[in-house]
Amino acid sequence: MIPLLFVILVTVATVILGIVATKRAQSASDFFVAGRQVSVGMNASAISGEYLSAASFMGVAGLILKNGYDALWYPVGYAAGYLLLLLFIAGPLRRFGAYTIPDFAEGRFDSPLFRKIAVSFVLFIGFFYTMPQMKGAGVAMQTIMGWPYWVGIVVVGSVITFNVALGGMKGITFVQAFQYWVKLFAISVPVFVLMAVYGGYSGKLGTFTGEPKGIPKVTKDTPLKFVGKDKAPNNAVSFSPGAETVITFTKDTEIDKISTGRKPEPGEDKLDASLAILPKLEGVVPAGTQVTILPLVVTKAGQAVLSKEGRPIKTAPKLEFAKPTEAILAAGSFVPNTQNNAKWGLPYGTLTSKHGFPVLYTYSLIIALICGTAGLPHILVRFYTNPDGKSAKATTFWVMVLIGAFYAFTPIWGALGRADLPMLYANNKTDSVVIALPRAIGGVWGDVLSGVTSAGAFAAFMSTFSGLLVSMSGALAHDIYGKIIKPSATPEERIKMFKLAALIFGFASMALGLLVETFDIAMLVGWAFAIAAASYFPLLLLGAWWRGLTMPGAAAGMLGGGLLSLGAIIAFMLSDKKIITIDDPLTKALCEQPAIWGVPLALLIMFVVSRATAKQIPWDADLKMLRLHAPEALGRSKDYIEDTGSDH
Repeated sequence: MIPLLFVILVTVATVILGIVATKRAQSASDFFVAGRQVSVGMNASAISGEYLSAASFMGVAGLILKNGYDALWYPVGYAAGYLLLLLFIAGPLRRFGAYTIPDFAEGRFDSPLFRKIAVSFVLFIGFFYTMPQMKGAGVAMQTIMGWPYWVGIVVVGSVITFNVALGGMKGITFVQAFQYWVKLFAISVPVFVLMAVYGGYSGKLGTFTGEPKGIPKVTKDTPLKFVGKDKAPNNAVSFSPGAETVITFTKDTEIDKISTGRKPEPGEDKLDASLAILPKLEGVVPAGTQVTILPLVVTKAGQAVLSKEGRPIKTAPKLEFAKPTEAILAAGSFVPNTQNNAKWGLPYGTLTSKHGFPVLYTYSLIIALICGTAGLPHILVRFYTNPDGKSAKATTFWVMVLIGAFYAFTPIWGALGRADLPMLYANNKTDSVVIALPRAIGGVWGDVLSGVTSAGAFAAFMSTFSGLLVSMSGALAHDIYGKIIKPSATPEERIKMFKLAALIFGFASMALGLLVETFDIAMLVGWAFAIAAASYFPLLLLGAWWRGLTMPGAAAGMLGGGLLSLGAIIAFMLSDKKIITIDDPLTKALCEQPAIWGVPLALLIMFVVSRATAKQIPWDADLKMLRLHAPEALGRSKDYIEDTGSDH
């Protein structure tokens, strides 16, 4: 009950701040860019609040818990991307003075057609980014209240949607700034209490380093819950090859598939995983059945395959359940669905090496996160709320400081979770570690700490979802309705369309959130970054710094890099859900992390096509480059919106 009170408190504070700010949001400029009068400190806090999403608050800690320090590239990439923004994009973008990034796209090339292309990617990226926020809402309410996954999505999504519809950009600026400090408090203060209870962070790492082959164990008989194949791949349980595991099914259980955790390499013998399970799990296994899971020795021509140290290489059975079931893991058993300390604590671990191409996967992930940060429409639009380009660059610097402070704590949560709450592995609930770990303390103080982190989680997906709705609703109201469908629309008509769009996109995002329950939160956000990196980042980089970029070149690059990356990610998601099959490991790696080819492809297409269409360089390209780069004191910069009369 205490965690729910904290959630209600932060929700009420959010709504009140939104209502108060609504009274100040009267003009179209207020709704879209907060009147361009947001100070550096306020905007840095608001951008940080918007940027630190459910992926940052819950997903990064969960991904580090699940995959180890191989996942540290996520917080590093999220923070490092702002350096590109600071150096190359923030200042020029603000000096151009639009309302939305599609405004920049049309204004840079004098092409209404290009606006339509740019708007489509605002929606692609926005919807991909809303899905993990909705999953965060569902997981948080499951952990706090035991609600069904979909209830949390509907309740939280509805509150945020109506809050955005009321106040637009000005309404959420104060809210997001407030929520950043809520999140920083919630991610940091409980850590010190938890380390006082469970032991220090360095001590945990020392234990992991000292026992490289160690795998978390349960100290007492522990109940487990497993999902069915409708939620694949979370219905799979991979047992440890280190020793036998005893598990007792407390409900009638139907096994969909039995395989091994390690696929045979060329030349190795095929292993019959069912031989390691007595009795064999065929058909429906009655409640009360106790099964001993034995490790399997990998063989080649009947002889054991040896490691570099001369030890036999072992694997273990992997069960996939047809329907939800429950079981008890015996005391002393290794926790399933995890890896040994050496793989958890070193680079090129289970995350990046799962397809056999760890270096390629790692660099592709780095490119996606860094370049994607510099191409997110809902973040970039906030720079239009600064008074000028100088303040936009100062804002970017302070954003790096604020989010860097936040990300310093996420690895600690992952390490503490592995050491002190390893059952999250077995239940495929690693995304809930920030909320579940404080509750494990028990008592009132455990509930209070869980309440603090729950409030932080709500602030995370509320602030980011708010920003996404503003970005997407602004694209529909300003770019599609106000520029394409009805160019003569008055500011009042565009405000009404903004509010309607917020409701439409809010409920659409809730529906999409129901489809991604089985995907890791941070992975979903990483895919949104990959799409942004292959579409908007090349446009903004070349559009701001290369006068030779033409509209056909920019459009071809965005469509080529962006759509192919989007298609690759969707193909991987479908293969992960076993709707389609991708057999080749390299293809699978390139589909899961497409930035390593998507970003260079987009840049190359833009360059080649622009060279081929050099006659279509805008006649005033030099003047536009001057507007983008000349200091405001020279008087050459003028807001694009004012120049075109779109704000009147």
